[in-house]
Amino acid sequence: MRIDFLTLFPNMLSGFVNESMLARAQKAGIIEIGIHNIRDWAADKHHTTDDRPFGGGPGMVMKPEPVFAAMEQLQTPDCVRIYMCPDGERLSPKMASELSKKRHLILLSGHYEGIDQRIRDRIIDMEVSIGDYVLTNGTLPAAVLADCVARYVPGVLGEENSLTTDSFNDSMLSFPQYTRPPIFRDMAVPEVLLSGNHAQIARWRRERQMEKTKKLRQDILESKDRQ
Repeated sequence: MRIDFLTLFPNMLSGFVNESMLARAQKAGIIEIGIHNIRDWAADKHHTTDDRPFGGGPGMVMKPEPVFAAMEQLQTPDCVRIYMCPDGERLSPKMASELSKKRHLILLSGHYEGIDQRIRDRIIDMEVSIGDYVLTNGTLPAAVLADCVARYVPGVLGEENSLTTDSFNDSMLSFPQYTRPPIFRDMAVPEVLLSGNHAQIARWRRERQMEKTKKLRQDILESKDRQ
């Protein structure tokens, strides 16, 4: 898989993609990552990427010319061009899993008051949001999407089974995890986890998932009931 970031703030991504899981995936040749500054495709001497919105209003809007030029240079026949925005489709495990099967993702990060609508109409395949809130720009959401998708690419995770125990993968929050020592500052690990009885452990974990989900995310259970 190849992931290309299109952003006005490439330095926000440099450290992120060169640490931890993504760094290992690149070293192993599983994922290839490119970070690109949209200003490099601006035609004027000031590398202008934004202008005032037609119709008036506060802030600035990203211009279509440099974004079109960048996208047309980077895109491949089988790429998926994604715009990160608060009014896009909500990122989910299902979406991440489906995107992990693609060969090439281009992640466009917006800024200011957003991007010219003609970009969204003509050269964007998906619009994705990581939540119902607004950030100063879309670079961090693009990093979140890349990290989430990369986890589903075969070979990226050291322990593939960890995907099955993640929160949300079965429409439930995760269960509590413990490690050594069995007793720390008078806090003991639940005895069932030390029993070696895998059936009892699985049941205990499922019960804890249900309790946690009911307490913190009742909406998940309600949504599951409606399906």
